[in-house]
Amino acid sequence: MNELIFEVGLAIALIAIAGLVSAKLRFSVIPFYIIVGMAVGPHALDFGSFNLQFIHSTPFIEFMGRIGIIFLLFYLGLEFSVGRLIKSGRSIVLGGTIYILINFTLGFLFGWFAGFPLAETLVIAGVTTSSSTAIVAKVLVDLKRTANRETEMILGIIMFEDVFLAVYISILSGLVLSGSTSLGGIALSALTAFGFMLIVLIVGRKAAPLLNKVLNIRSNELFILVVFGFLFLVAGFSETIHVAEAIGALLAGLVLAETIHMKRIEHLILPFRDFFGAIFFFSFGLTINPLELGGAIWLSLIAVVITLIGNFTAGMIAGRVVGLTPKASSNIGLTIVARGEFSIIIANIAKAGGLLAIVQPFAALYVLILAILGPLLTKESKYVYITLDKVFKFEKRKLIREQKLALEKNSKI
Repeated sequence: MNELIFEVGLAIALIAIAGLVSAKLRFSVIPFYIIVGMAVGPHALDFGSFNLQFIHSTPFIEFMGRIGIIFLLFYLGLEFSVGRLIKSGRSIVLGGTIYILINFTLGFLFGWFAGFPLAETLVIAGVTTSSSTAIVAKVLVDLKRTANRETEMILGIIMFEDVFLAVYISILSGLVLSGSTSLGGIALSALTAFGFMLIVLIVGRKAAPLLNKVLNIRSNELFILVVFGFLFLVAGFSETIHVAEAIGALLAGLVLAETIHMKRIEHLILPFRDFFGAIFFFSFGLTINPLELGGAIWLSLIAVVITLIGNFTAGMIAGRVVGLTPKASSNIGLTIVARGEFSIIIANIAKAGGLLAIVQPFAALYVLILAILGPLLTKESKYVYITLDKVFKFEKRKLIREQKLALEKNSKI
């Protein structure tokens, strides 16, 4: 027990140092948390009392990291409401479909042309399609973009991705781990995931008056216990029906955003979001062994370039379809470029199925690069857009479209 507490304390101290360095350099803190996590772990040197291998505490740190994802997505859900997402339902389906089709197709073609067998190609397609909900949530909150119009689409794509992943991981697990899969089981998994999300959203909106009464508690201690109980029950139950616990937490936040207690919940949840969120990114770094990344460098770099192009294209098309400006549309593609926890989960399926060993280091390096680039591109999205506009003339095309619409309107009059 003493060793566990000491190692957790050491981990928190390292995370704090990484945070101080990032603040000094005025750079996104996420890459620093991940890199310091990579620098320690099973492959690190053993300094006796200061054991940076975290032998005793790794499972506990990983568990706290899972709690971090729950708090990050819960807070993000609080910034919205069920009503806003339901109104954007059609846009979300369109945007999510466009995003999945473009990125999955590019990932599949990349694996195919790289010469991988079918099973490995399907794994690579999954790895390169799934955004990191935790990183996206952290960036949106840190950059104060939760009120932006395109953020509804970003959230919608994340939720749409989860339904897709529930289906895809079912298929992939069947193919890779057992060599076969049941179409009935896959369909049931997809319908269950979608149905659960829809029921929570609809019931949550109708239950707002009841929740207002239940949460009318003067004691902060009892209030936060009731909120946490609701959050973890929804997140935990969602995992049992193959919907990611992070999406369950997002749904819980969306439901409570409909209540009059939203601001109070938001205020009380902030310290938990920041503390456990930092531990998540550190624990994510712990899963990456830098000594095993060398053989996958070129493969990962090519995949990163393809993903950047695919994401930006998908964001521009999805934004255009739902009527967003070119700048807002570019923010979609740049914000959801980060890859993370879901990509690692899919890569672990390949490992469990005994597929080619190169898949693991490829996924780790690919995820690391985009985990660093994602927050950076999101932060500097204004300058990225200005640079690309000089080449592709987005604003000029927008002006031409507006002039054509104005002429058509006048001719009808």
